Amino acid sequence: MVKDILKETEDKMHKAVEVVRGELVRIRTSKATTALLDAVRVDYYGTMTPLAHCGNVSVSDVHTLTIQPYDKGMLEHVAKAIQTANLGLNPVKDGDVVRVPVPPLNEERRRELVKLTKKFGEDGKIAIRNVRRDGIEHLKKAEKADHFSEDERKKGEHEVQKMTDKGIKDIDSLLALKEKEIMEV
Repeated sequence: MVKDILKETEDKMHKAVEVVRGELVRIRTSKATTALLDAVRVDYYGTMTPLAHCGNVSVSDVHTLTIQPYDKGMLEHVAKAIQTANLGLNPVKDGDVVRVPVPPLNEERRRELVKLTKKFGEDGKIAIRNVRRDGIEHLKKAEKADHFSEDERKKGEHEVQKMTDKGIKDIDSLLALKEKEIMEV
């Protein structure tokens, strides 16, 4: 019973860290990455479709993304979708492809992005602490239902705290890496 509760708690904490990782990937740095366009939806014959399903998205160099639509008639729709996604990117149609130059960030924008990463990190830490609280409550309820002893519950609580510390440490390391990447000129 204790192992089940610990496994469930560990899975939830891992998911919280992965959510933070996913949010941080979407934050724009001065380097081009295909993850910048993950949230872009294109009006593909009346259906809002993820950009990756409408064409081949690739990084042509450090400061340029290239989208090659599967259907040549979608060039205009792809360019318009990127512009309206409010990412601060200006796509350029170039023959059969759409090129998206990723401009370098100014100092003020870098600082704003660092604040945003810290907000995502803090949200992730709050989620992990909530999972810890729920896990400990679950252990206490199971102990009262006479499924195991107080010693087992205390060991379980100690394990939950170790998982919490590891999850918060993982988020802190993700934040440090992303902050370094953002501030890099």
